[in-house]
Amino acid sequence: MDTLFINQNAGRSTYPGELSRILSIEGARECRRWLCGWELLSPRPTPLRTLPGLAARLGLAQVCIKDESERSPLGSFKALGAPAALLRLVLERLPEARARPEDVLAGRFARPLADLVVTSATDGNHGRALAAAARSAGCRCVIVLHAHVSPEREEAIAAYGARIVRITGDYDASVREADRLARENGWQVVSDTSYPGYEAIPRDVMQGYAVIADELRGQHEGEPFTHVFLQGGVGGLAAGMASYLWEQWGASRPRLIVVEPRQADCLLQSARAGAPARASGSVDSVMAGLACGETSPLAWRFLQPCVDAFMTVSDAQAVEAMRHLAEGRHGDVPILAGESGAAGLAALLALHGAPGWEALALDARSRVLLLNTEGATAPTLYASLAGSDPSDVLRRQAAWNR
Repeated sequence: MDTLFINQNAGRSTYPGELSRILSIEGARECRRWLCGWELLSPRPTPLRTLPGLAARLGLAQVCIKDESERSPLGSFKALGAPAALLRLVLERLPEARARPEDVLAGRFARPLADLVVTSATDGNHGRALAAAARSAGCRCVIVLHAHVSPEREEAIAAYGARIVRITGDYDASVREADRLARENGWQVVSDTSYPGYEAIPRDVMQGYAVIADELRGQHEGEPFTHVFLQGGVGGLAAGMASYLWEQWGASRPRLIVVEPRQADCLLQSARAGAPARASGSVDSVMAGLACGETSPLAWRFLQPCVDAFMTVSDAQAVEAMRHLAEGRHGDVPILAGESGAAGLAALLALHGAPGWEALALDARSRVLLLNTEGATAPTLYASLAGSDPSDVLRRQAAWNR
């Protein structure tokens, strides 16, 4: 099994007031109201799918997966974060107009926004979401891509009208370059990672991600989840989800497990160090959305006190989990899950039969929640890894549903 680190700093308490002033359930609900009318988001919550065959195979009471592949034509949960942050930025820029979020995303303020240029680094999905939201609102967008972002992902971003800037370094270098370009040109960075002097917009991005947890409240029936697996990256998604679940359940919150690629383990290394830290490996991973080398300090303020364990999985384990979901093994519904989307399942499968299973109290009473954070956002790559064309997986899913 890959590395599992039990976080001794995680406690059981009510949600702290100083954190609730940054991320809150009410903030998540506001984002949900703001985004509900955007044409690029589904008007319905994404499906919460049960996997009874997998649960029986692992000896668990229940396994569910929240399927973000159906969130948007953009293909991932990132459709919640960048658009929410861009909306707040625009609403603060146009206070005299008393703009409504739905009017901004319908392009009704395109003329006063024509001089606004937003920029960000990305591994693919965040930049695509920002470019799409910027096009809807009527402002301009510049996206910085690092050397490992595939041409297929670049084309998907450029399709929404963004100007692309390529660099030769890794993701963290692209973050620094986006910041430099913004300062030099008077642009506005809309990033999902924080750094010194830059926290307000990453906060808004993380608050958008908490919409996923708000939807769960109306979907999950029966006993609460006991374990929730969250994808890592810089920590934004995990912080958005963890903050909501902590505020909702207080000291009775579920066990939270954060999952990262073996070579991009900045959150696990942060847990070991007791402070935001860098990854120990090369960072480059097939799990492109999680290939991040530096922890977001703002996200870490939420993760350190409530994430019970941090663990890593290999690229091979992620690919096997993609195939597992695509095939609908154990009689479960086939699911279109990209490389990062399958990371939570990869972690659960890696734990089974290993010492970490008992350490995390996974047993016949456990009710596990996984997140499929993305679909086939790079379809050609997906087909080469999963062994199935995305359309074939969706056909099998439709047949299973019938």
